[in-house]
Amino acid sequence: FPVFAEESGVQMRQAIEAARLAADSVGGVIRCFALGLPAGLGEPMFGGVENRLAAALFGIPAVRGVSFGTGFAAAAMRGSNDPFHMDVGRVAARTNHAGGVLGGITTGMPLVVNVAVKPTASIAREQDTVDLETRRSAKLVIHGRHDPCIVPRAVPVVEAVTAAALLDLLLESAPASSTPAFT
Repeated sequence: FPVFAEESGVQMRQAIEAARLAADSVGGVIRCFALGLPAGLGEPMFGGVENRLAAALFGIPAVRGVSFGTGFAAAAMRGSNDPFHMDVGRVAARTNHAGGVLGGITTGMPLVVNVAVKPTASIAREQDTVDLETRRSAKLVIHGRHDPCIVPRAVPVVEAVTAAALLDLLLESAPASSTPAFT
């Protein structure tokens, strides 16, 4: 598992194994980073970095939430977070609670996007449902292979979608003379 702390990976594997043994599934959150982005990409309204990335990431089946930086925890913070300072001749933030984006525009700090992935509904456990022909309660059993967690498979998908959306923003911001001609 691509994790920062090995103990987190152990806990994730244990949760996935417990779901598998219960013939169920679990979801999770993917934290994706984009490093080296220039400051100034995006727009303050509809063409903002968050808007563009969220629209692209929500195109991935099973994605149920997208946040940036500290995400929902930012609602409990004060506006004095992420103070700016000079860092070896360049402007930088001391922290990155904003996830590298302020007002829809990149700050030059690492972009941090969190993507919530739901548990898959196609599980081995018998489930309650409704038979639409008889309009009565029924049981559903799905046969075949079942993933107790699709999150590890979604990591490269989230990375690719993020890269594609950021490439669009980079190409749009490039001067016309430096944009490669495609034929």
